Amino acid sequence: MSHDALRQLRALHWLPASSPQLSAPLLDWLMEEDSMTRRFEQHCQQVTVKLIREVFIGAEEISEEAEFLPADPRFWLREIVLCGDGEPWLIGRTVVPESTLNGPEQMLQQLGTRPLGRYLFSSSTLSRDFINPGQVGDLWGRRSRLRLSGKPLLLTELFLPASPLYRALDQG
Repeated sequence: MSHDALRQLRALHWLPASSPQLSAPLLDWLMEEDSMTRRFEQHCQQVTVKLIREVFIGAEEISEEAEFLPADPRFWLREIVLCGDGEPWLIGRTVVPESTLNGPEQMLQQLGTRPLGRYLFSSSTLSRDFINPGQVGDLWGRRSRLRLSGKPLLLTELFLPASPLYRALDQG
């Protein structure tokens, strides 16, 4: 499942937030400025992380993500599945330039099964440059460049079919 979902995440088609395909309930989820982990916690007892991979990769492996990041030779890649009560809700891909990983930001390499949002949103130095909504088939996702102490990282998220986002759309 995770490899298919990662392929789908990489195939997201990016849309402007003004796209008529994006309903108000959908935008409410996709343009969430706060931690998605926190948002998911409102819909389950426990949010957990299944680690797919954490590894340094070369610049040649980040393709279109490169336009949003500095031209570093290496990047820290973290791919995870975020689960609500054991059910896969979101697949996440974080690309962090090696130049971002100095000072307290070195912790990004040691998150393991801790949700990224718990780390990022506890920082007083966090800012967000943009959120791009995206779609692949019937699934929705988003891409966001965040900064810790002004240093960038790119987070791409794909909402899996069991995600509460889709329940919100069914009710809307």
